[in-house]
Parts: sequence; structure tokens; C-alpha cells
Amino acid sequence: MSLLNGILGQVSETATVQNLAAKVGLSPEQVEQAVAALGKAHFAESDTVTTAAEQTGLPQDKLNEIVGHIGGEGALGRFATLLQEDGAAGGILGSISKMF
Repeated sequence: MSLLNGILGQVSETATVQNLAAKVGLSPEQVEQAVAALGKAHFAESDTVTTAAEQTGLPQDKLNEIVGHIGGEGALGRFATLLQEDGAAGGILGSISKMF
């Protein structure tokens, strides 16, 4: 989670997995899955939240809350780009996608 927290910290000063979990009423593990799925889905041609919901099984309203807490679509785009640039996209996102 520390890598994910570090990348989230670059996007939003207050966004950490633990903080997001507390705010949206999910476990830190669910938030980690959600954020990684949102980052991966951001580059898909389909709707980001819908795609992430299908991948994680989490409700779209919770995913929308997470997007809002990290700063909206623009911040999500920066987050997704940081994941790709850091090479974390393959590691984090690949690991998480294997869970579904």
C-alpha cells in the first residue's frame, strides 16, 4: 500500500488509502482495489467508474465517492499516468486484476 499511498499523495495531499477507506466506508483493501481499478479503467474507452465497478464488484456510488475524494477525473488522470510512469501499473494493477 505504501507505493499506492505515495502516488495518491502526489495527486492529493490528503488522499491515502486509509483516509479514503474511512471516508467512503470501505476497507483499505477494497479502496486499494478500487483506486487501482479506476486507474486502469481511466485509459479504457468505456466509462471509468462503470468499468472499475465491473472489475471490482464495488458499487458505482462508492467508486464515484473515491474519484471525488482524490480530486475528480483530472486527478484520476494524473494518478493513472503516475502509475504508468512509475512502472507500478503493471505490478499493482496486474496483481489486482488477477484477483477478479
